[in-house]
Amino acid sequence: MAETSKVLLASAAAAWEIATKVTLGRLPGAAELAADFQGFMLREGFTTLDITADHGIRAGLLPSPHKDPFHRTLISQAQAENVPIVTNERTLEAYCVRRVW
Repeated sequence: MAETSKVLLASAAAAWEIATKVTLGRLPGAAELAADFQGFMLREGFTTLDITADHGIRAGLLPSPHKDPFHRTLISQAQAENVPIVTNERTLEAYCVRRVW
């Protein structure tokens, strides 16, 4: 039986959020990660997922309650790419995305 490979995706939205929180002083231990997000992800076996125009349109058209632009982007990417989101945020389930954690 052939083995199925799993691709681990790291959204560009995660890089954006990490860099923003580092800049605001809310994630001081992640400055090195923010400086070389792509390198860290590649070394850990992740494939980065860019934000496309389709993702942006989907994120903008999502209904409330979520106003966080990072989460809206992750939701739209999960919907468009049919992949789960690794998060403990239960509110994301309202958008019919698979949530792991």
